[in-house]
Amino acid sequence: MSGIGAERTRAIAAKVEAFVRDVVVPYEHDPRRDHHDCPSEELVAELKERAREAGVLTPHILDDGSHLTQRETAIILAKSGLSPLGPLACNTAAPDEGNMYLLGKVGSADIKERFLKPLVEGKARSAFFMTEPAAEGGAGSDPSMMQTTCHQDGNHWVINGRKAFITGADGAGIGIVMAKSQEGACMFLVDLPDPAIRIDHVPNTIDSSMPGGHAVVTIDNLRVPADQMLGHAGEGFQYAQVRLSPARLSHCMRWHGACVRANEIATDYANRRMAFGKTLIDHEGVGFMLAENLIDLKQAELMIDWCADVLDTGSLGTAESSITKVAVSEALMRVADRCVQVMGGAGVTNDTIVEQVYREIRAFRIYDGPTEVHKWSLAKKIKRDWKAAQAQKDKP
Repeated sequence: MSGIGAERTRAIAAKVEAFVRDVVVPYEHDPRRDHHDCPSEELVAELKERAREAGVLTPHILDDGSHLTQRETAIILAKSGLSPLGPLACNTAAPDEGNMYLLGKVGSADIKERFLKPLVEGKARSAFFMTEPAAEGGAGSDPSMMQTTCHQDGNHWVINGRKAFITGADGAGIGIVMAKSQEGACMFLVDLPDPAIRIDHVPNTIDSSMPGGHAVVTIDNLRVPADQMLGHAGEGFQYAQVRLSPARLSHCMRWHGACVRANEIATDYANRRMAFGKTLIDHEGVGFMLAENLIDLKQAELMIDWCADVLDTGSLGTAESSITKVAVSEALMRVADRCVQVMGGAGVTNDTIVEQVYREIRAFRIYDGPTEVHKWSLAKKIKRDWKAAQAQKDKP
């Protein structure tokens, strides 16, 4: 980046970083949590109001509605991620950030006014209803297994099915629902709550940074006006692809910021804690772990920037985002693990955010596609590319 765009991005990023460090961090021990230890709606609303007052609410979307480039977004979202509460405060958290990106790209004028605007303004949360219960043979990492159905009835569509691990469904005001019709996959915008969407269960999970948890829901004869479908019947997977790579990459951005902060805390601890006659940092085993953290953090940053540059060309970046998601999530897991190890007993307490970052990154290795699914997808691409190259060679 260079010129006016770079200066603007640096200014926004600096403003976000100062807000997260000075305003958000003191809230990290705020007791307003639900029974799943997720931030309460009251706490999130207060944080968003503080961000609004500071001028850093939804900082990656400008006043004219335009979205910063992926490269610019990467810098800003990493700063918001310096605290687990930062993305919630700044309105850069999943799934809202990915849903805003999708609606901004493909939503009609009416959908943008009705559904996108409240998200950008931080007045509503959203949920993306795609994953389904494994025990019922539904879609997980393989969306082609989708069991939720939809059919047209006059000027409405009727949806029936079950969904699982729907982040933020409990308390969301807006939903994006995936279902299959005779024409193929479809995607709908819905107002929440709706009596036809019943939350059956919100399991306790290893992570605790997302309000509403990850719900299992039943959709029973949900009627949706036809003009609340994104595009046309059968185009649902196409729109899912528009959302997929940027949303996957923004996870990397936010959690990179969290690991930078965890490493700062571990570094401070290692430079203060005495053991065997000297500070921990002076013991080679500890110093080397922190050195390895710097290496992994820089490599992850460069991978994020590389993938962002690919997406900024207009490419879907499917393979590149898979490569980046694997590399970054695995690297950040190593960073978080070393931070816990460096801090010893202090690292497994909630006195700092280090143990939470460790838990969140462990979940990140599964969310938006487990490492193994991405490797499998890349292996299939390797095979396709090899076959194409062989066919080219065999041409007379």
